[in-house]
Amino acid sequence: MCGIIGIVSRARPERDVVVQMRDSLRHRGPDNDGLWQSEDGSVTLGHRRLAIIDLLPRGRQPMSDGSGKLWITFNGEIYNYRELRRELEARGHQFRTATDTEVILEAYSAWGRDCLTRLNGMFAFGLYDSTKRVVLMARDRAGEKPLFYCHKAGRLALVSELKALMADPMFQRQLDPEGLDYFLASVYVPGVNCILKGVRKLPPAHAASYDIEKDHLEIWPYWQVPEPVSDLESRSDEFVEELESCCRML
Repeated sequence: MCGIIGIVSRARPERDVVVQMRDSLRHRGPDNDGLWQSEDGSVTLGHRRLAIIDLLPRGRQPMSDGSGKLWITFNGEIYNYRELRRELEARGHQFRTATDTEVILEAYSAWGRDCLTRLNGMFAFGLYDSTKRVVLMARDRAGEKPLFYCHKAGRLALVSELKALMADPMFQRQLDPEGLDYFLASVYVPGVNCILKGVRKLPPAHAASYDIEKDHLEIWPYWQVPEPVSDLESRSDEFVEELESCCRML
């Protein structure tokens, strides 16, 4: 696992604060750390890395694409990244690393936010498109990787864990009554709710696009569980035959 943070704000955050937020997630990524900030200071991305794929320094994050217009902080693993890489290379995309992180960047460059439907894996990430001035957040289909966010008064923060938000002195440390009720009743907080006021979890199989200029956050599902097969009974003999065929091969 890795630790990710992102802060989008018209006021440039203090570097010491951002470093403290990032390093509160040191346990998620002990191998190395990274920090990137846009020229105008409106977007800051941080990363604590647990190196799994491409252990060389070139695999460090936050990572940019070849043009320097896209930046990403990513936690997880894309299982089909090799297949996607071959498809993208056939379209003329060039790669500088062997990471699945760079595959996400090039997939976004090729297909925009529709690239999410092509990703097979466990992941949470924040991606900044400097051309569109948009930050894209996404979480894997099963919600295996965590992603919390707080959007208030022209400021967006995204983190892997709540302790990163708590490291920010600007964050108001208040309990959410509904979230507290859930926790006391069930010892966990379900759905998009959170025990901290003003914080939400991005749901599994969902993405969010934050327009910096408009201060607008759009959330949508990029994938849904398929409907059950309607003719299941009529195909039962076919399924039995397929199962028996597989057993004979063992």
